Amino acid sequence: MFCCTKNTYNFTLCMLCFPNCKINLGLFVTHRRSDGYHDLETVFYPVGKKDALEIVPAPQTQLHMSGLAVAGDATDNLVLKAWQLLAAQYPGRVPTMDIYLNKTIPMGAGLGGGSSDGAFMLRLINDFCGLGIDQATLAELALQLGSDCPFFIYNTPQFATGRGEVMTPVAVDLSSYTLQVICPEVHVSTRDAFGTITPRPAPFNLRDIATLPVTDWKYHLSNDFELPVFSRHPVLAGIKAQLYEQGAIYASMSGSGSAIYGLFPQGQKASVRTNMNFTEFVS
Repeated sequence: MFCCTKNTYNFTLCMLCFPNCKINLGLFVTHRRSDGYHDLETVFYPVGKKDALEIVPAPQTQLHMSGLAVAGDATDNLVLKAWQLLAAQYPGRVPTMDIYLNKTIPMGAGLGGGSSDGAFMLRLINDFCGLGIDQATLAELALQLGSDCPFFIYNTPQFATGRGEVMTPVAVDLSSYTLQVICPEVHVSTRDAFGTITPRPAPFNLRDIATLPVTDWKYHLSNDFELPVFSRHPVLAGIKAQLYEQGAIYASMSGSGSAIYGLFPQGQKASVRTNMNFTEFVS
Protein backbone atom coordinates (compact mmCIF):
# COMPACT_ATOMS: atom_id res chain seq x y z
CA MET A 1 0.00 0.00 0.00
CA PHE A 2 1.36 3.39 -1.00
CA CYS A 3 0.03 6.68 0.38
CA CYS A 4 1.09 10.23 -0.40
CA THR A 5 0.47 13.61 1.19
CA LYS A 6 0.17 16.74 -0.96
CA ASN A 7 0.07 20.44 -0.13
CA THR A 8 -2.48 22.97 -1.39
CA TYR A 9 -0.51 23.34 -4.64
CA ASN A 10 -0.79 19.56 -5.20
CA PHE A 11 2.95 18.95 -4.83
CA THR A 12 3.77 15.65 -3.21
CA LEU A 13 5.28 16.24 0.23
CA CYS A 14 5.89 12.66 1.28
CA MET A 15 5.01 9.08 0.49
CA LEU A 16 4.42 6.17 2.84
CA CYS A 17 4.27 2.39 2.39
CA PHE A 18 4.12 -0.70 4.55
CA PRO A 19 6.62 -3.45 3.66
CA ASN A 20 5.31 -6.86 4.65
CA CYS A 21 7.18 -10.08 5.46
CA LYS A 22 7.00 -13.59 3.99
CA ILE A 23 7.14 -17.22 4.98
CA ASN A 24 8.60 -20.16 3.07
CA LEU A 25 6.31 -23.04 2.18
CA GLY A 26 8.92 -25.76 1.82
CA LEU A 27 12.60 -24.99 1.29
CA PHE A 28 15.02 -27.32 -0.48
CA VAL A 29 18.70 -26.48 -1.04
CA THR A 30 19.54 -28.35 -4.22
CA HIS A 31 23.00 -27.28 -5.41
CA ARG A 32 26.10 -25.33 -4.38
CA ARG A 33 27.07 -23.00 -7.20
CA SER A 34 30.54 -22.04 -8.37
CA ASP A 35 29.83 -18.40 -7.39
CA GLY A 36 29.46 -19.41 -3.74
CA TYR A 37 25.68 -19.13 -3.68
CA HIS A 38 23.23 -22.04 -3.49
CA ASP A 39 20.36 -23.02 -5.76
CA LEU A 40 17.13 -23.59 -3.90
CA GLU A 41 13.49 -24.42 -4.47
CA THR A 42 10.80 -22.84 -2.31
CA VAL A 43 7.45 -21.12 -2.35
CA PHE A 44 7.46 -17.56 -1.03
CA TYR A 45 4.16 -16.54 0.54
CA PRO A 46 3.45 -12.93 1.61
CA VAL A 47 2.32 -12.34 5.19
CA GLY A 48 0.54 -9.33 6.70
CA LYS A 49 3.06 -8.32 9.41
CA LYS A 50 4.43 -4.96 8.24
CA ASP A 51 7.10 -2.32 8.78
CA ALA A 52 6.38 1.33 7.93
CA LEU A 53 8.52 3.27 5.45
CA GLU A 54 8.19 6.95 4.62
CA ILE A 55 10.20 9.29 2.37
CA VAL A 56 10.27 13.11 2.51
CA PRO A 57 12.44 15.36 0.28
CA ALA A 58 15.27 16.89 2.33
CA PRO A 59 18.59 18.72 1.84
CA GLN A 60 20.50 15.48 2.34
CA THR A 61 19.64 11.79 2.51
CA GLN A 62 19.41 10.40 6.03
CA LEU A 63 17.89 7.24 7.43
CA HIS A 64 15.89 7.59 10.65
CA MET A 65 15.10 4.33 12.47
CA SER A 66 12.45 3.55 15.08
CA GLY A 67 10.77 0.48 16.50
CA LEU A 68 12.82 -2.69 16.90
CA ALA A 69 16.56 -2.12 17.19
CA VAL A 70 18.53 -3.07 14.08
CA ALA A 71 22.08 -4.32 14.61
CA GLY A 72 24.94 -3.18 12.41
CA ASP A 73 25.88 0.00 10.58
CA ALA A 74 22.93 2.00 9.23
CA THR A 75 24.87 2.57 6.00
CA ASP A 76 24.43 -1.14 5.27
CA ASN A 77 20.63 -0.93 5.52
CA LEU A 78 18.96 -2.06 2.29
CA VAL A 79 16.60 0.93 2.36
CA LEU A 80 19.56 3.28 2.05
CA LYS A 81 21.21 1.04 -0.54
CA ALA A 82 17.98 1.11 -2.58
CA TRP A 83 18.04 4.91 -2.62
CA GLN A 84 21.73 4.88 -3.63
CA LEU A 85 21.02 2.41 -6.42
CA LEU A 86 18.23 4.44 -8.00
CA ALA A 87 19.99 7.78 -7.46
CA ALA A 88 22.94 6.38 -9.45
CA GLN A 89 20.72 4.84 -12.12
CA TYR A 90 18.60 7.99 -12.59
CA PRO A 91 20.86 10.98 -11.88
CA GLY A 92 18.98 14.21 -11.30
CA ARG A 93 15.62 12.45 -10.97
CA VAL A 94 15.90 10.99 -7.46
CA PRO A 95 16.14 13.72 -4.82
CA THR A 96 17.87 13.59 -1.48
CA MET A 97 15.41 12.67 1.23
CA ASP A 98 14.73 11.87 4.83
CA ILE A 99 13.88 8.16 5.10
CA TYR A 100 11.83 7.03 8.09
CA LEU A 101 11.76 3.29 8.78
CA ASN A 102 9.76 1.89 11.69
CA LYS A 103 10.67 -1.77 12.29
CA THR A 104 8.14 -4.24 13.64
CA ILE A 105 9.18 -7.35 11.65
CA PRO A 106 11.72 -9.32 13.72
CA MET A 107 15.24 -9.52 12.25
CA GLY A 108 17.22 -12.71 11.73
CA ALA A 109 14.00 -14.72 11.72
CA GLY A 110 13.74 -15.91 8.12
CA LEU A 111 10.84 -13.55 7.43
CA GLY A 112 12.63 -11.35 4.89
CA GLY A 113 11.86 -8.06 6.62
CA GLY A 114 15.06 -6.32 5.55
CA SER A 115 14.68 -7.58 1.97
CA SER A 116 11.10 -6.34 1.93
CA ASP A 117 12.17 -2.89 3.14
CA GLY A 118 14.75 -2.65 0.36
CA ALA A 119 12.35 -3.80 -2.37
CA PHE A 120 9.54 -1.56 -1.16
CA MET A 121 11.97 1.38 -1.14
CA LEU A 122 12.62 0.77 -4.84
CA ARG A 123 8.88 0.69 -5.48
CA LEU A 124 8.31 3.78 -3.34
CA ILE A 125 10.94 5.88 -5.10
CA ASN A 126 9.72 4.67 -8.50
CA ASP A 127 6.22 5.95 -7.71
CA PHE A 128 7.34 9.10 -5.87
CA CYS A 129 9.67 10.22 -8.64
CA GLY A 130 7.58 8.98 -11.57
CA LEU A 131 10.47 6.95 -12.94
CA GLY A 132 8.17 4.57 -14.81
CA ILE A 133 10.27 1.47 -14.09
CA ASP A 134 8.35 -1.71 -14.96
CA GLN A 135 8.05 -4.64 -12.54
CA ALA A 136 10.56 -6.86 -14.32
CA THR A 137 13.22 -4.15 -14.29
CA LEU A 138 12.51 -3.35 -10.64
CA ALA A 139 13.00 -7.04 -9.86
CA GLU A 140 16.38 -6.99 -11.64
CA LEU A 141 17.41 -3.96 -9.60
CA ALA A 142 16.14 -5.60 -6.41
CA LEU A 143 18.39 -8.61 -7.03
CA GLN A 144 21.37 -6.26 -6.60
CA LEU A 145 20.16 -5.74 -3.01
CA GLY A 146 19.60 -9.40 -2.09
CA SER A 147 18.50 -12.80 -3.33
CA ASP A 148 14.93 -12.66 -2.02
CA CYS A 149 14.36 -8.95 -2.68
CA PRO A 150 12.83 -9.55 -6.15
CA PHE A 151 9.97 -11.51 -4.56
CA PHE A 152 8.77 -8.40 -2.75
CA ILE A 153 8.50 -6.51 -6.03
CA TYR A 154 5.75 -8.93 -7.06
CA ASN A 155 4.60 -9.72 -3.49
CA THR A 156 2.31 -12.59 -4.51
CA PRO A 157 2.79 -16.34 -3.91
CA GLN A 158 5.71 -17.50 -6.05
CA PHE A 159 7.55 -20.75 -6.72
CA ALA A 160 11.21 -19.70 -6.65
CA THR A 161 14.37 -21.33 -7.93
CA GLY A 162 17.96 -20.22 -8.53
CA ARG A 163 19.03 -18.01 -5.63
CA GLY A 164 15.34 -17.29 -5.13
CA GLU A 165 15.11 -14.78 -7.97
CA VAL A 166 13.66 -17.04 -10.69
CA MET A 167 9.95 -17.04 -9.95
CA THR A 168 6.69 -18.45 -11.25
CA PRO A 169 3.33 -17.51 -9.71
CA VAL A 170 1.53 -20.28 -7.80
CA ALA A 171 -2.15 -20.34 -6.87
CA VAL A 172 -1.80 -20.77 -3.11
CA ASP A 173 -4.36 -19.03 -0.90
CA LEU A 174 -4.16 -19.45 2.87
CA SER A 175 -6.76 -16.81 3.71
CA SER A 176 -9.16 -19.44 5.10
CA TYR A 177 -6.59 -20.49 7.74
CA THR A 178 -5.13 -18.77 10.78
CA LEU A 179 -1.38 -18.26 10.48
CA GLN A 180 0.50 -18.02 13.79
CA VAL A 181 4.15 -16.99 13.69
CA ILE A 182 6.41 -17.42 16.75
CA CYS A 183 9.67 -15.46 16.80
CA PRO A 184 12.03 -16.49 19.65
CA GLU A 185 14.98 -14.31 20.59
CA VAL A 186 17.30 -16.47 18.51
CA HIS A 187 19.25 -14.87 15.67
CA VAL A 188 20.25 -17.38 13.00
CA SER A 189 22.98 -16.27 10.58
CA THR A 190 21.89 -17.11 7.04
CA ARG A 191 25.53 -17.48 5.99
CA ASP A 192 26.24 -19.91 8.84
CA ALA A 193 23.03 -21.83 8.16
CA PHE A 194 23.96 -22.38 4.51
CA GLY A 195 27.37 -23.63 5.64
CA THR A 196 25.71 -26.53 7.45
CA ILE A 197 23.67 -27.73 4.46
CA THR A 198 24.47 -30.65 2.18
CA PRO A 199 22.59 -29.94 -1.08
CA ARG A 200 20.33 -32.66 -2.45
CA PRO A 201 17.63 -33.04 -5.10
CA ALA A 202 14.27 -31.68 -4.03
CA PRO A 203 12.19 -34.53 -2.53
CA PHE A 204 8.92 -32.91 -3.68
CA ASN A 205 8.02 -30.72 -6.66
CA LEU A 206 6.81 -27.52 -5.02
CA ARG A 207 5.28 -26.44 -8.33
CA ASP A 208 2.48 -28.85 -7.38
CA ILE A 209 1.76 -27.25 -4.01
CA ALA A 210 -1.51 -25.69 -5.16
CA THR A 211 -2.97 -29.12 -5.94
CA LEU A 212 -1.77 -30.71 -2.68
CA PRO A 213 -4.26 -30.44 0.22
CA VAL A 214 -2.85 -28.41 3.11
CA THR A 215 -3.63 -31.40 5.36
CA ASP A 216 -1.00 -33.35 3.39
CA TRP A 217 1.72 -30.70 3.47
CA LYS A 218 3.40 -32.16 6.55
CA TYR A 219 4.08 -35.37 4.59
CA HIS A 220 5.67 -33.65 1.59
CA LEU A 221 6.92 -30.16 2.52
CA SER A 222 10.02 -29.67 4.62
CA ASN A 223 12.73 -27.11 5.27
CA ASP A 224 16.32 -28.31 4.78
CA PHE A 225 17.54 -25.82 7.39
CA GLU A 226 15.47 -27.27 10.22
CA LEU A 227 17.73 -30.21 11.10
CA PRO A 228 20.98 -28.23 11.53
CA VAL A 229 19.29 -25.18 13.08
CA PHE A 230 17.20 -27.25 15.48
CA SER A 231 20.31 -29.13 16.59
CA ARG A 232 21.87 -25.82 17.64
CA HIS A 233 18.66 -24.33 19.01
CA PRO A 234 16.44 -27.11 20.43
CA VAL A 235 13.94 -24.51 21.64
CA LEU A 236 12.84 -24.10 18.02
CA ALA A 237 12.07 -27.79 17.64
CA GLY A 238 10.06 -27.58 20.87
CA ILE A 239 7.98 -24.70 19.54
CA LYS A 240 7.22 -26.55 16.31
CA ALA A 241 6.18 -29.62 18.32
CA GLN A 242 3.82 -27.50 20.46
CA LEU A 243 2.14 -26.07 17.36
CA TYR A 244 1.41 -29.57 16.08
CA GLU A 245 0.33 -30.79 19.53
CA GLN A 246 -2.18 -27.92 19.74
CA GLY A 247 -3.83 -28.48 16.40
CA ALA A 248 -1.66 -27.04 13.63
CA ILE A 249 -2.44 -28.49 10.23
CA TYR A 250 1.08 -27.64 9.09
CA ALA A 251 4.06 -26.17 10.94
CA SER A 252 7.55 -25.23 9.76
CA MET A 253 10.51 -22.94 10.24
CA SER A 254 10.61 -20.05 7.79
CA GLY A 255 13.74 -19.55 5.71
CA SER A 256 16.92 -20.24 7.65
CA GLY A 257 15.11 -19.40 10.90
CA SER A 258 14.39 -18.65 13.57
CA ALA A 259 10.65 -17.93 13.11
CA ILE A 260 8.37 -20.95 13.42
CA TYR A 261 4.87 -20.77 11.98
CA GLY A 262 1.76 -22.90 12.16
CA LEU A 263 -1.36 -23.05 10.00
CA PHE A 264 -4.54 -23.64 12.01
CA PRO A 265 -8.24 -23.90 11.26
CA GLN A 266 -9.73 -20.41 11.14
CA GLY A 267 -9.91 -18.82 14.60
CA GLN A 268 -7.60 -21.29 16.33
CA LYS A 269 -4.02 -20.90 17.52
CA ALA A 270 -1.59 -22.40 20.02
CA SER A 271 -0.60 -21.19 23.49
CA VAL A 272 3.15 -21.64 23.24
CA ARG A 273 5.21 -21.96 26.40
CA THR A 274 8.99 -21.84 26.52
CA ASN A 275 11.74 -20.56 28.82
CA MET A 276 12.90 -18.14 26.11
CA ASN A 277 11.38 -14.76 25.33
CA PHE A 278 9.54 -14.60 22.03
CA THR A 279 7.15 -12.44 20.07
CA GLU A 280 4.26 -13.71 18.01
CA PHE A 281 1.75 -12.46 15.52
CA VAL A 282 -1.35 -13.95 13.96
CA SER A 283 -2.81 -13.24 10.56
